[in-house]
Amino acid sequence: MIPLIFFMPVLQLLVLSNAATYEIKNIKFNIVDYDQSHFSRELISKFTASNYFVLNDVSFSVENSEESFKKNQAKLIIHIPKDFEKNFRSQGLSGVQLVINAEDGSAAGIINNYALNITRDLNIDMAVESSVMPEPVPMINIDYSNWYNSELDYITYMVPGILVVLVTMIGTFLSGMNVVKEKEIGTIEQLNVSPIKKYQFITGKLMPFWFIGIGELAFGLLIGIIVFKIPMLGSPLIIFMLASVYMFVVLGMGLLISTLTNTQQQAMFIAWFFLVLFILMGGIFTPVESMPAWAQAIAYFNPVAQFNRAMRMIMLKGSGFKDVLPTLYFFIVYASVMMSLAVWRYRKTES
Repeated sequence: MIPLIFFMPVLQLLVLSNAATYEIKNIKFNIVDYDQSHFSRELISKFTASNYFVLNDVSFSVENSEESFKKNQAKLIIHIPKDFEKNFRSQGLSGVQLVINAEDGSAAGIINNYALNITRDLNIDMAVESSVMPEPVPMINIDYSNWYNSELDYITYMVPGILVVLVTMIGTFLSGMNVVKEKEIGTIEQLNVSPIKKYQFITGKLMPFWFIGIGELAFGLLIGIIVFKIPMLGSPLIIFMLASVYMFVVLGMGLLISTLTNTQQQAMFIAWFFLVLFILMGGIFTPVESMPAWAQAIAYFNPVAQFNRAMRMIMLKGSGFKDVLPTLYFFIVYASVMMSLAVWRYRKTES
């Protein structure tokens, strides 16, 4: 348990905060240039000059270039047709085909947005150089500002969610493994016949992990603020107030799992089964709003989703106590149910 307590949270926080991002870089692309003109070379240079694309191959055959898709050597093919520049200069209209490997639909959408932005910039440059103004001429200027994460930095968005994952994993795994270990080594019978009361046994088993979970959260917040420069616009006291109740939710889940299993391996498998569902449907890596209606209804009863939403609200938006009060009520009810089921199940297995 020592590596699980001290090394796993720090390692996962440092690695996942940098790796879990929707920003895509080093996108390898192929060029099929039938025009070989000044404008086609400008288009290629704009892609290679960006921070997102890396030129993989230049050829004169779309079929040959598509072989890179099958070998996973490229994600994008830019097909520049013949008379690309000539048509633009004479008609003010031309076209470029973007063939994107959509094996990963989310990544394909991001690559498409990157490519469209670059081609729009080229379109403006070409219009100015050719004295051809694009129609219709925009009459409305749009000014925009991003609130709560002005730089659109995914680390700022991901770190609060990853902290929720770490606290959840530690609380569930440690409480489940610790109690079931007594069964595995045969000391549970000695505890059952000892003068210790059942509530004292459960309190003694769970409270150390409650303090460990809160300590891990505090340490993780410190790393997030110092290393990743995550803002703390709200009150840390509200975070720890929610976390103190949330820990009883995950500890109750771990205790319930321990009453249903006889070995630590079984406890780990069952805990991991539920954690995968909670994490993937917790809005940490994909927004809950993008899920189907039935999945959103299930996610509402997901404690990970509730805590993740509250963490981001407090840290990034500066939400106050009233804003997260429904989440606090949810945790109190959820913790009461989990702990009651765990204690009831533990008494049942003893009889």
